[in-house]
Formats: sequence, C-alpha cells, structure tokens
Amino acid sequence: MPLIPIEWLATHVEVPADLTAAQLAADLVKVGLEEEEIHKADVTRPVVVGHVLTREAKEQSNGKVINYCRVDVGIHNDEPGTGKEKSDLASRGIICGAHNFEAGDYVVVSLPGAVLPGGFAIAARKTYGHVSDGMICSALELGIGKDHNGIIVLAKADDDAAIAALPPVGSDALGLLGIAGETLEINITPDRGYCFSMRGVAREYHHSTGAKFTDPCGPDVVVPAATSDAFPVVVEDDAPIHGRVGCDRFVTRIVRGVDPNVQSPQWIQDRLTQAGMRPISLAVDATNYVMLDLGQPLHAYDLDKVEGPIVVRRARVGERLVTLDEVERTLDPEDLLITDSAGGHANRVLGLAGTMGGLDTEITAGTVNVLIEAAHFDPISVARQARRHKLPSEAAKRFEREVDPLIAPIAAQAVVDLLVEFGGGEAGAEVGDLNAVSLPTAQDFHVSEVARLTGLDVPEDQTKAILEDIGCTVEGSGAVLSVTPPTWRPDLVGPAHFVEEIARLVGYDQIPTVAPRAVAGRGLTLAQRELRDAMQAFAETGWVQVLSYPFVSASAFDKQGIAPDDVRRTAIRLANPLQEDAPYLRTSVLDSLLDIARLNIARANQTLAIVESSLLSHPAGIHSAVAPGVGARPTDAEIAEVMSAVPAQPQHIAGVATGPMAAPTYGFEPQVWDWRDAVDAAFSVGRSVGLGLRAAKAEYAPYHPGRCAQILAGETVVGYAGELAPAVCKAFELPVRTVAFEVDAHAIFAARGDAPISVNPVLTSPVAKEDLALVVDLRVTAAELEDVVRTAAGPLLEDIRLFDVYTGEQVPDGKKSLAFALRLRGDHTLTADETAGIRKKIIKQTHKLFGAQLRA
Repeated sequence: MPLIPIEWLATHVEVPADLTAAQLAADLVKVGLEEEEIHKADVTRPVVVGHVLTREAKEQSNGKVINYCRVDVGIHNDEPGTGKEKSDLASRGIICGAHNFEAGDYVVVSLPGAVLPGGFAIAARKTYGHVSDGMICSALELGIGKDHNGIIVLAKADDDAAIAALPPVGSDALGLLGIAGETLEINITPDRGYCFSMRGVAREYHHSTGAKFTDPCGPDVVVPAATSDAFPVVVEDDAPIHGRVGCDRFVTRIVRGVDPNVQSPQWIQDRLTQAGMRPISLAVDATNYVMLDLGQPLHAYDLDKVEGPIVVRRARVGERLVTLDEVERTLDPEDLLITDSAGGHANRVLGLAGTMGGLDTEITAGTVNVLIEAAHFDPISVARQARRHKLPSEAAKRFEREVDPLIAPIAAQAVVDLLVEFGGGEAGAEVGDLNAVSLPTAQDFHVSEVARLTGLDVPEDQTKAILEDIGCTVEGSGAVLSVTPPTWRPDLVGPAHFVEEIARLVGYDQIPTVAPRAVAGRGLTLAQRELRDAMQAFAETGWVQVLSYPFVSASAFDKQGIAPDDVRRTAIRLANPLQEDAPYLRTSVLDSLLDIARLNIARANQTLAIVESSLLSHPAGIHSAVAPGVGARPTDAEIAEVMSAVPAQPQHIAGVATGPMAAPTYGFEPQVWDWRDAVDAAFSVGRSVGLGLRAAKAEYAPYHPGRCAQILAGETVVGYAGELAPAVCKAFELPVRTVAFEVDAHAIFAARGDAPISVNPVLTSPVAKEDLALVVDLRVTAAELEDVVRTAAGPLLEDIRLFDVYTGEQVPDGKKSLAFALRLRGDHTLTADETAGIRKKIIKQTHKLFGAQLRA
C-alpha cells in the first residue's frame, strides 16, 4: 500500500508545518483512508543547523588530530558558564575528527536524544579529554550518502548568499537535507484507486480538513496536441474481455539527447526512497516519480531499439517473454501485450501491458533517446495477467483499480519536462495520442436519496457543493440533479454511490442513531425458534454446546466403521482446503464431534457431555453447473441449474457423552452415562417442540450393534442413538461405553408441523393405577409393545413405565413377561368400568398384534 511522505504531499495541498504522520492518519481516516502503519524515520530528531563558533585542533597521543569545537545550536545552547563544559559562549562543546570545515561555517549537528541509521543513539560522552555534547554529521552518518571523508558543510563562513538561504541556527535540518521523518502507509480499498497517488491523497486530505488543494492535472494544465508524425501506435485486440478493448488510450512522447550519465536530482531520489522505491536512473526515476505523483503508470523505452508501429494485442499461443525481472514467461492468449514491428508487424513482444516491460527495449546506461508511453489499459485484463504471472507491480496495482484516462498526456509531459531539465534532453515535436476513451455520462440523482439511505438531513446547496468538490459536474436544481462523475471515479455508477460520498464527507459520525421499529412477525422463523428451544433444553440439562470445524478427512469415515457403500461417504471435496489432510465437508456432525470428545478426554475432562448443531452437506444427486455471467440477472432456468448443483444441507443435532454425569462425591455412587441417556437426549429434541418420538432397535455405524436405537417420528427415521461400538471408541481413544446420538432437526420440525403447541390441561381428579404383565415372544421389544399399549389406552393414559422384564418359571420357553405401570386420569374420577375397559382394549390389541397373553 502507498507510503505518503508529508513533504511530498505538501506540494499539492496546504499542510501545517508541524503535521505528524499520526495526525495525517487521523485526518485521512475520516474520509475512509485507513492507516496501515506508521514507519519510523531512519533519523530521529533533534538534528539541527549549527554554526561553528570556534575550532581548536589538538594532536592526540595516538597521532590523530581532533577538533574541539564550540557550536551555536540556537535554542539548544547551554547558557554561558553552564553545561557539561563551561564556556563564555552560548553554545555546546562537540568533538569532531573531520577537517573540511572552519570556524564560521554552518554544519549539521545531531544532539543528544537523536538516533541515526543503524540505531546509533547520540549522547553526551567524554572522549579525548573533553565532553562531546552532540555530533557534527557526515552524509554517511545520516544515511544520505557514502562520503565519510568530511562532514556536511551547509554554508561556508564567507558565502553570504548560502547563509541567507539557510533556516535559523538551531532549527530542524532534516527537511533541509531531504530526510523524511515518520512516513504514513495507508490502506486503499478497490474503489479508491486514485489514492495510489499524491494527487489523490492530497485531494482526500482537502476533503477531510478543508486545506487548499491544487490539482496538478487541472483544466488549466496545457499539453501539446497530437501530431501526424507521432510514433505510430495501433490497437488490435481481437479477443476483448467482456467486450472491453484492452487499450483505449495510448500517448507517446519522444526526448532525444538525454545524458546517460546524469543522475536524478537528489530531491527526486529522496522522494522515491521515502515512497518505498529504489532510484535507478533519470529516465526510469522520472517515470516512477510521475506515477507516484499523479497515479498514471508510464514506461520508458530506448527509442533506438523500438521499431514502429507499436501494436497493442493479445498474446498468441506459445509466445514467451523475458520480463525486466529476467524471468522468462510463457504467455497466455488472454494476456494483453505491447509489441513492436521488429521482424514483422507486431512480431516482437516488448512487455505485458500495464504490468511489466521486457528486457529487449529497456533503458540502459547507454540510452540517449527515450520513447515515453502513457496508456490507459482495461483493468480486468491487467488484473488477470498480473495474478496469472504473479507480478503485482506498482503499475498493475493502479491499472487494475482504474486510472484516470484523461491524465495520460499530462503525465507524459511531466516526464518530458524532467528529462529536459535534468537530463539535458530535447523534447521531440512528435506527439502521439491514440484516444478512444468513453467519458462518464450524466446520471439523475434524487436529493432525497441522502435522507432515505442514511438519515442525514443535508441541504441541497451542501449536497451540490460536496459533489462538485469530489470532481462531479452538477447541473440543475431542486429534487433531481444531473450529476456527471469525474474520470478518476469510475466507481460512481449510481445514486447510492453519490450518497456514500456525501455521507463520507459530511462524516459518518453525523449519521443519527435510530433504533429500527420492530414489525410484528419479522422476528425469528419458526424453525429458528425451534432449534433454539432444542439447544436450550440441552444446556439446561448439563450438556455443553461446542462448535467444531466442518472439514474432515477420509479417515473419519474409516474410524467410525462406515461401510464403503454407505451414502455418508459421498462427500464434497474442497478444491482448496484449509488443511490438505481434511479436504471433505462432513456429512454427519459426529464426523468431527468425536474428535472434539477425544481432545477433551486427552485433556483430562472425564465428565463429558457435548452437543453440537450444524448444517451438513449431502451431495448425493447433485451435478455440476455453469455459473451464469455477471452484468444481468440470471434467468429462472439458470438459477434452477445452479440450485441443482447445491447439495442438500439438513440441520442435524448430535451429542457425545461419557463417564460420570457429575464429578464423584463422598458417599454417593456417581451415575454413569449409558445408551438409554443417549436415546432420551434424542427424544428431548422432539419434546422441546411438543412432538413425541419413539425408538426401535437398529444396527447403524458407529453404534454398538446390540445397543443402538433408531429414532422415529411416526414411521420416519429421524436419527440414531446408543452406545458407540468398542472399535470406534478405540479408534477415537474414548472410554468404552461412550454414548452418542444424532438426529435430523429439520425432519423432526417438519414432522411436528407449524400448528400451535397445545398445552395439556392440569387435571385435579384422582389418578387410577393399573399394572399389566404381558407375555410375548422374545423377539418383541419393549418399545414395540409400549407403542401399542399407548395407542390402545387412548387419551386417558397419563404415563406408562416398564418396571419389570421376567423370564423363567411360569413363562413358557421362547417367551418373556413385560410389566408396565399405567397412570390413567380424566377430567372426572374414573370409574372401575372405565379403567377395566381400557385394560380390556390393551389386552385385546396386544394379543392381536403380538399374540400377547396376560400373565397369570
């Protein structure tokens, strides 16, 4: 993200003399430019302008000549007769080993408290018989040069003009030397690409503070018109992406006779360094400088190596290019290229448009004639090829966020000016401008949208002023304005975007806080309430709700003993999983919940009862679908096709429990979880929504074959519960007899329906008790028999409990006796005939279905 040197920013907008990076960050965040980081300076203050008052040279015992100086440092002086070493002069005493200065010269002094590059802290220290209360600095010591033969002399004692140009003695010298202080790095959102320039950030600082902004690309900037003898350029894009031609503007300028040995001026090198770029040569530095300043990426070619015409086209299959980073790249037919006609029309590839140039025509130490390119490329083309080739260049960062198409000739002229002024070049009269830019069109903007979308009450005149301040052309008045966005804001494509700009500049903190009015029937859906009720029931009975990752490995199915042909093994594999060893979306909550249980047991959590609710992915029956294009609403057929590729996502609830239900206490034997508790936990999901569930024996992995129940809502299987198989407990390192359950909450809620829950009345009449012992075949389960008893007893049955199972004497071989305790109650005291009638119906119905006999 861009670095913002304050001194550079100040060339476009007025800033306070004492503006700090922290304050700049606070000002910019008000308009949506967030602080990424404040980079500390290599040199920290105080580093000031000093005036050498005296210089006393003394040869030391080691033969070295050392200067003891008294230096006037203005407000930092010790008063006469005070300080580390007393003197009659208001000054500081400083030891210096350099000899390229005299008394009366003006120098750079770092005082105690300053830190120089490399973490070298300046402090008062005694050396060579004196206390040196600071240091007179060389360029090397300040990190701005390699010369260490002498210190920096700002002005000689007899150079009155140079002395007059200096700031007062004791004032800060870092700005004078081009040394940046703290530098702010900001974060740019994709819709604010114009802020990848000092021009854009200066504009935003103006919006935030009201400081005067001078647009370097304003309407008063004059550039030469295109000429017929310009370097020839053509665009031949036969495969535009989304119908948008890859290049709609291409400006060329020529500068001849540039001194190849001249270096960029120090201020350009300093600014590039402060902005995070390395100075290379004048021609390259000039293009980089203008790009950072105005936001327009440019490229400089060695004119003598380029053969016209330049052709912008898509890559051909098999083409290759060695880019400036000396990497040979295989090009993709979607890549947008800059080519010239060396060896034939559009034959030689010069570079990836808007991304990186090639080696063939790069600027070298022998380049004297320069061809300058300032173009406007399609952002999608640049973004795709930058990612394809892993080239996030500074140019690509700007082009993929859109660049102002009108500044290309201004940016090219700025580079020409730098090469002429500092490189001794001569601007060529040939001016090329291939221009097919489509300018933004006017949009109707209803002023009332501001209040509707934000609640802000912004007067019409303020609305117009804000829109004009961000660069829009506003026409009309009243309720509807005609607004034309500026060319550097391609993101402003509708009324909501204008409202966002108005809210941003008025201040998001000015948006009133209004509690929305609750509308009846707009709360949680019935299914959401039912799910919350179910999970609340678990929490109230001691279960702990957890959240596990929905990604599992194939071994999760193996460890549960799931058969190879089981539908649960049909799982979606992620193309780019977070972990390569867990690439599948789980098809059962237990797939990952059992690992959570294992982890708890490993951490010595011996009283374990965990439950989780989650959506699952059941991909059986889906097929691949082509994603519809963007830019228009998909048709119903396209939506149906996409939905057919979406897997079923039922809401399941599962739990795992093991060990004692509570920590052992003296004098009490702890109750241990068993399979019946797992079945009851599954039943509690139905009870929470007023639906009675029942259980039937089953065999289903990962449960123990003899201790597993299927959970039924009517005749529909909605889940399973029971004790985990010993092999599963071993595979997951769980204690034997660990229990679990998993139910389909969606199926339970669907079976329940959406009718209101009827609460049974509280009856005060006496209860009638009946005990029945029925002899049935051994194959008949208690649950099957209980269901029939419930149905036969009818609405007068309040409760039923199995209290005895008996085999032995008085019971024939192959039979068993199941004894049930019934509680009957009505809205009146039941008569003996009524209870006898219920008893008779139960005996009759169980005999009919199971051949049951009343035990004598």
